[in-house]
Amino acid sequence: MSIRELRRALAGAALVLPVIGGFLQLGGYVGLAHATPLLSKDAAKQGPFAANRTAARALTRDTGADRAPTVGETYPHGRTQSPLTTAVAARLRAIAARGERNPHVFSKVGASATVNRNYLRCFAGDDVDLAGRGHLRATLEHFRAGQPNPFLRRSEAATVGWHAGRAVWGRHPPLNLEVRHADPRFAVVMYGTNDIELGRPEQYAELMLRLTHMLERRGVVPILSTIMPRDDDPDADEVVSLYNAIVRGIAQLRRLPMIDYHRELARLPDHGLASDRLHPNVHFVDGDPRGCDFSELGLTHGYNLRNLITLEALDRARRVLLEGEGPLDAPAAAPSGRGTFADPIQAQLPFAHASDTRRAAQDAVDEYRGCDADQDESGPEVVYRVHLDEPAEITAMVVTEGAVDVDLHVMHAVDGAPACEARADGMLTVDLDAGDHWFVVDTFVSQGGVDQDGTEHAGEFLFVAARTDRPSDPTPPAQ
Repeated sequence: MSIRELRRALAGAALVLPVIGGFLQLGGYVGLAHATPLLSKDAAKQGPFAANRTAARALTRDTGADRAPTVGETYPHGRTQSPLTTAVAARLRAIAARGERNPHVFSKVGASATVNRNYLRCFAGDDVDLAGRGHLRATLEHFRAGQPNPFLRRSEAATVGWHAGRAVWGRHPPLNLEVRHADPRFAVVMYGTNDIELGRPEQYAELMLRLTHMLERRGVVPILSTIMPRDDDPDADEVVSLYNAIVRGIAQLRRLPMIDYHRELARLPDHGLASDRLHPNVHFVDGDPRGCDFSELGLTHGYNLRNLITLEALDRARRVLLEGEGPLDAPAAAPSGRGTFADPIQAQLPFAHASDTRRAAQDAVDEYRGCDADQDESGPEVVYRVHLDEPAEITAMVVTEGAVDVDLHVMHAVDGAPACEARADGMLTVDLDAGDHWFVVDTFVSQGGVDQDGTEHAGEFLFVAARTDRPSDPTPPAQ
């Protein structure tokens, strides 16, 4: 069974998984429904599909909020190191305040690409060529002083073949053992390559959230990384952008540093991958690996590149958290749009955004009859717009924690009226035509007892969407 077939087959099962502080609820795939308008046509024509924007604003039951809020940070595409803003710096200090840790130690958390001897170990030796990057020397020496030496130490939370669950499951999770024995202040985390084989991106989101919670509670600052291309398997590679969007979304939501390793690999010959087209390659000199050669030639290799950008991420975090430097970057602009039908948030795929329906600017739709759904969605909603230049398979999800319960709906225009194409409690995969589509995250209201009002389960959520088939033009859009 291919990755795509497995993902489609598994997506039908609802999933309720525990997380720190509550439960994360994710649903399954719901196929295309009859395109029945969810409102009467007279009312619907006043919505986002009509030319009359004044009427569209009249339809919206405004909640009084200026716009749907962005929870956490916005990490723009087009840069390798996520912005280390005033808010992110404060977040790192808050995490560090939860526990005393060895400031000279970091942990490596991941699978085979992390276990490999070409990842970071060369920093403990003499064959390090910073190639003019002398500003990184202080950070290199800082962590060389760690006991145990973090460059050399074999992590208990990094093993060949692992997916994220292997680090956090069990009575004594390996991640907790690693923190207990290494006493790290930081943890460099990269899971996802093996998680793809499970075909459950919603489970991956839950596990990565759990992993970051576990580290943060123990005073360890997670530094998350996107994963490599899957040139070994075209079906697997189609969903890499979704898994990387999940990583970006969690980093934004939790205000954690993120390294976009995938972005850097995309520029390299053969994506910086070895002959297996799965793991990074390394630069050799006279038959010996030189993973810390950061010359122009060295940086055409995957491990050399990862070693450099990992050191850069550690340098940025060390300077702000341990040396007390001010913020290194200005905050990026939040996505445009109020999150209403008249002014939806513009989502360019792959996309990740955290918001909060308690502060949404719109409360206009109570039910989605076009999807044969009778759930009470009378709470506030946040609306996203996705434009497709060609037909595409799109996978989208909402991730929540605790008592928050929001549902995901996909809408498009039928004769000028909004119609519901698909809905899910958490994740859906749909085949969409070229044009505009609206993804609506709406608040579920559970029914109370006799003579009791329903309970509105509004709150924070993470919305993630990505194309999960191969575009006719594989060149990624400029972002």
